Amino acid sequence: MITQGFALFETPIGTCGIAWSARGIAGLQLPQATADATRARLRRRWPDAVESEPPAGVGRAISRVLVLLKGEAADLADIPLDLEAAPEFHRKVYEVARTIPPGRTMTYGEIAKRLGVPHESREVGQALGRNPVAIIVPCHRVLGADGKMGGFSANGGVSTKRRMLEIEGAPEVGAGPLFAPR
Repeated sequence: MITQGFALFETPIGTCGIAWSARGIAGLQLPQATADATRARLRRRWPDAVESEPPAGVGRAISRVLVLLKGEAADLADIPLDLEAAPEFHRKVYEVARTIPPGRTMTYGEIAKRLGVPHESREVGQALGRNPVAIIVPCHRVLGADGKMGGFSANGGVSTKRRMLEIEGAPEVGAGPLFAPR
């Protein structure tokens, strides 16, 4: 896979980054501690990508991600992706995860069952932990069997996962808003 470009963009959860190829979105980087740290992470993950203005299709993908992160309805399931570098099992996990609508969740075990490998929920979790296109492949919508948040590899960890689910109005965050008004 030859990644053509990347760009940073501001969101309600911080400065995100996006990388693309001719096939589609190759990566969506959730915010790091600073915009420079997000940029550095993108450069490490996609060293052949050049920071540039996103082409029209990538710009539309960014706009839809922003709509979702503002708490409005947005379906990202049809955004073209370039997951050529991901192992086949991971791509299958990502396909199932993309079917989870905003504000809803699924467990690692439910995804494993849908893939016909009911005892491989840990492997599903490992695949989602390596998800290169977070938000577009909504790994934040996948919970442990007990309804707990589980892990989340993005900066801020489970707090970021919880915040994204709250933005989407998922009832599973249950304990009330993490960022309640004072």
